[in-house]
Amino acid sequence: MTEQRKLMEIRNLSKYFPGVVAVDKVSFDIAPGEVHVLMGENGAGKSTLVKMIAGIYSVDEGEMLLNGEKYCPENVLDAQAHGVNMVHQELSMMPNRTVAQNIYIGREPETGHFFRRVDIQKMNKDSQALLDGLGVDVDVQARTGSLSIAMQQMIEVAKATSTENRILILDEPTSSLTTPEIQALFAIIRRLRERGLGIIYISHRMNEIFEIGDRITIMRDGKYIGTRVLKDTTIDEIISMMIGRSIGQLFDRTWNKPGKVLLEMRNLTGLRFRNVNMHVCSGEIVGVAGLVGAGRTEVAKAVFGYDPIESGTLLCKGEEISARGHSPRKAIQKGITYLSEDRKSEGLFLDFSIARNIVSVALDQVSKHGLTDRKQETDTAAEYIKKLSIATTDSDKEVGSLSGGNQQKVALAKWLLTGADIFIFDEPTRGIDIGAKAEIYALMDELVKNGAGILMISSEMTEICGVSDRIYAMRDGEISGELIRGKDEFTEDNVLSVMLRGGGRHEQD
Repeated sequence: MTEQRKLMEIRNLSKYFPGVVAVDKVSFDIAPGEVHVLMGENGAGKSTLVKMIAGIYSVDEGEMLLNGEKYCPENVLDAQAHGVNMVHQELSMMPNRTVAQNIYIGREPETGHFFRRVDIQKMNKDSQALLDGLGVDVDVQARTGSLSIAMQQMIEVAKATSTENRILILDEPTSSLTTPEIQALFAIIRRLRERGLGIIYISHRMNEIFEIGDRITIMRDGKYIGTRVLKDTTIDEIISMMIGRSIGQLFDRTWNKPGKVLLEMRNLTGLRFRNVNMHVCSGEIVGVAGLVGAGRTEVAKAVFGYDPIESGTLLCKGEEISARGHSPRKAIQKGITYLSEDRKSEGLFLDFSIARNIVSVALDQVSKHGLTDRKQETDTAAEYIKKLSIATTDSDKEVGSLSGGNQQKVALAKWLLTGADIFIFDEPTRGIDIGAKAEIYALMDELVKNGAGILMISSEMTEICGVSDRIYAMRDGEISGELIRGKDEFTEDNVLSVMLRGGGRHEQD
């Protein structure tokens, strides 16, 4: 970090919503050439704070200084005019436009004296120069919809830095990226840091903040807890500051002896995957690792009946499932569930109540003569709200109003209610805080201890190495290898090596 003047100062900033103090007198500063990590549990106020900095929300109390001058943006465009930009966790690329069009949307260079038109040649040239300067290798005339999520994330960063920039806010920029893609993004961040930008970096991933961050500010319940120099602190200290207590061992697994095979795939082929051989036994968590586009989610959706199976054999508890007519309804009837990586679009009804979401796939349990028993629905929801420690005062509250961690717990609750014994978890802790992660890991451990089998897809290497009994690595739609705890060393380097180069044990061996 560059030791010099403060680029931005946040002084006693507060934001109020009806009945809620979202941000309560928070103060910290950002230096030029610094990556300043902002951390806290879901609901700690981080997003509200950075939205005030980015001009999305107005400030109710306190002040901000930018280069020593008062800074109070009226809106996002005003913030951008002052050199303050934000890259949101949810990407906003227009898939049918080119990379260059996305970068310069709304401010395209023009040519012509009497009839003004977009200067496509200049726009492409300037975009290429911008991307080259960041070390991003992509065709600026390619449609963004054809690019990987990782590349789209890098283009979002390029777009945010295409104007004069002083402060860049990155909200969970690596939540959908794997280790090699994260390293490519970090290379861009380091280039920006060398140019003197101040970067506010929001993340829940403990391992990466020590690699890319300089200082860290912790928030809890809307309040400022403290700021630390990262090289002088520890993960335990950060966790304690975040949640006000120690959570003990994060990956506290009960290592069970595998039971009978619950789910088996033999040469399974479908959309963007082929000849996949996997099995999941009772009492074990089986991890699936791979780069974005490796085919992990496609396999999960085919097993769940969401996508078609083209060939191969799928068995559930020894019984073959016919590919013809396989559907999510039939999968659920056989005890197979699927927790989607995209909980907002595929996992929850955001405008529905917590209670209605929890019972949504088990309506027969709370219905009589085709009509929902309101009391039974409420009682069932209350049981799972208590069981999973879902932070809410009312089960009638819209699930969309909950934090990410609590939304994930609701999505888990609806599958637990079905009484299933085969769980497919696709990025189960994506975008949630360390406390919620620990609770979900404990729940997963409890499930397998009671005889369930879990197939877990994860892009977070620490997670997949920490909780898995076995790990399948995928590359280009195929299994590239298998690692078994006790026989193979579960390290990030080993898993990455099998992902990229193959190795380990294969199902057919």
